[in-house]
Amino acid sequence: MPRATNNVAARQRRKKILKAAKGYRLGKGRLYKTAKDQVEKSWQYAYRDRRAKKRTFRKLWIARINAACRLSGVSYSVFMNGLKKANIELNRKALADMAVHNPAGFEQLVKQVTG
Repeated sequence: MPRATNNVAARQRRKKILKAAKGYRLGKGRLYKTAKDQVEKSWQYAYRDRRAKKRTFRKLWIARINAACRLSGVSYSVFMNGLKKANIELNRKALADMAVHNPAGFEQLVKQVTG
């Protein structure tokens, strides 16, 4: 009986890794072993950074809200506390967008919150 091999599946597995490594420099895009190592590392970075992106955007929104509040003479913490006391439920993404694209409206909101 002839020896059975796994040629088709093995080739598909290698092609999948090399396709994922397309665009990588030097051997990382051409050689299977180094490509596999790099692709696995890249997937780890992607998994990690999908979570880090949420933190990064939250920091950006807070910085934008804080800058807009300071222009109105109020600190970020006082503004957010005022929003909570006034039962205004706007998330930081919406507030940051308002601060950038509608400064007059944001100014009105600050005045409404701070009294």
